[in-house]
Amino acid sequence: MLEDLKLRPRYGGFVFLADAAKGVPWLATHHHAELELNIVAKGHITYVVGKNRYHFANRDLLWLFPGQPHRLVDRSQDALYYVAVFKQSLIHKACHQEQYRALGLSRPPGKTMLHTHLGHPEFEYLRRMMDSLIAGALDNDLLNREAGFGLTPGFRYEHEDSDFLNVGLSHLLIFCWRNQLATQGGNRAVPLHHSILKALDILGRDEQPGTLADLAKQCGLSPEHLSRTFKKQIGIPLNRYRNAARLERFWKLRNNPLQKTITEAALAAGFGSYAQFYKIFREAHGRGPRWEA
Repeated sequence: MLEDLKLRPRYGGFVFLADAAKGVPWLATHHHAELELNIVAKGHITYVVGKNRYHFANRDLLWLFPGQPHRLVDRSQDALYYVAVFKQSLIHKACHQEQYRALGLSRPPGKTMLHTHLGHPEFEYLRRMMDSLIAGALDNDLLNREAGFGLTPGFRYEHEDSDFLNVGLSHLLIFCWRNQLATQGGNRAVPLHHSILKALDILGRDEQPGTLADLAKQCGLSPEHLSRTFKKQIGIPLNRYRNAARLERFWKLRNNPLQKTITEAALAAGFGSYAQFYKIFREAHGRGPRWEA
């Protein structure tokens, strides 16, 4: 799915600190016109890009190009990771030399997922830079709830000084790319079994199978085999992933002006009861859903 990040013309991108403890929403497999990078500050995060799984931890830098559909499939409860996106217009304005040409491509050289591990001095320098850019933007708790770009209708990213933001993003982009070129991160791709790719595709749809047995049948495996293989390859239990996908649909439904109540949104998202939804929501967000009403 092509995600519209809804950035106002004066901004060349944005940056925020994603905090798993703040309940930053999970997003379905998506891509966007903007180049994205993540830098892990604490804990770990896991992406599925193409047919592979990638796992990242503290001080890892990773790149997501416009033509690379991706999905965050796991993150530790203490995960902190910077997310920055860059419009193509900012890239073209900031980058002119041949060594930066790849930043304007839809896919990276080699058609894989680029990543590297930052040294401590480089990471601390980038942390200070990104924190200074975040300080001029909207409240970071709000940006976490809106996944940075805005899940609520009408929400737009704002920054008090667009010139400062754009210059900072340009420097951030070039500094990170120079580190990428200087310290290649190897290949962390873990190929996924076709049945797991099928399960991820099904679970990413608006209409999910009602039971584990239904899902397993569509994937061509027994429920037990599917559960074991999913946990081994993705790194989290299948049921946890299903609940995350249901919460994602809940947020979409809850932000739909035609959806009247939290209970209606929860049931339409695939939860069997409000009690089940409440338990899962509280585990994920550390508070009850009425806080969002």
